[in-house]
Amino acid sequence: MATRVLVVDDDPTVSNVVSAYLNRAGYDARVVADGPAAVELWPQWKPSVVILDVMLPGFSGLEVLRRMRAADNGAAVIMLSARGEEEDRVVGLEVGADDYVIKPFSPRELTLRVAAMLRREERLAGQDLTPTKLSAGPVVIDTGARIAYLNGAEVKLTHREFDLLVYLVSHAGKAYSKAELMQRVWGWDFGDSQTVTVHIRRLREKLEADPSDPKLVLTVPRKGYRFVGDVS
Repeated sequence: MATRVLVVDDDPTVSNVVSAYLNRAGYDARVVADGPAAVELWPQWKPSVVILDVMLPGFSGLEVLRRMRAADNGAAVIMLSARGEEEDRVVGLEVGADDYVIKPFSPRELTLRVAAMLRREERLAGQDLTPTKLSAGPVVIDTGARIAYLNGAEVKLTHREFDLLVYLVSHAGKAYSKAELMQRVWGWDFGDSQTVTVHIRRLREKLEADPSDPKLVLTVPRKGYRFVGDVS
């Protein structure tokens, strides 16, 4: 059965072109044009990837994403936004989007991003699922339950924030560039590095006593980021 991709956009030119590219690539693409229709179809049809525009009739793509993440819907999400909607892109990543694409965009590149997302999910699904406990300083992670703790208290993380934290803690002490994190956590060889920047900032807000003076997730000049602490 072909992998399902839901396209949510009220511009028929965009949705028709994107769905045509996806269908030619072998995916089963469906289109809806407003927020309420997306909220209705998404949990029923269970797509693996959702391409979600920020600006929608009914209610916004951000509201659609909030509702689906609150319902613990784990589909990968690529948000579409106009070039001037910087704050919406940041909020989208904070709510739980995996990445965003700025309009106008290349339908071919968008299709490649979908493929990269799916390869990553397949790779994770094929890994050993034996529950593992990771710890570094005050942070403890139960990878089987996908729960992180800070000083014994559970930390609420989005799907991608959790993946990023696991990778950094698993390689504590080693610095990684934004491009390396994009490739190793998101599985992409392309993309906007702000995706990583926003997720690092969110981790600091949730883990650091003073996010402006981090002690756990450090910036390494001219290199990137590293997590401090010995893994056990």
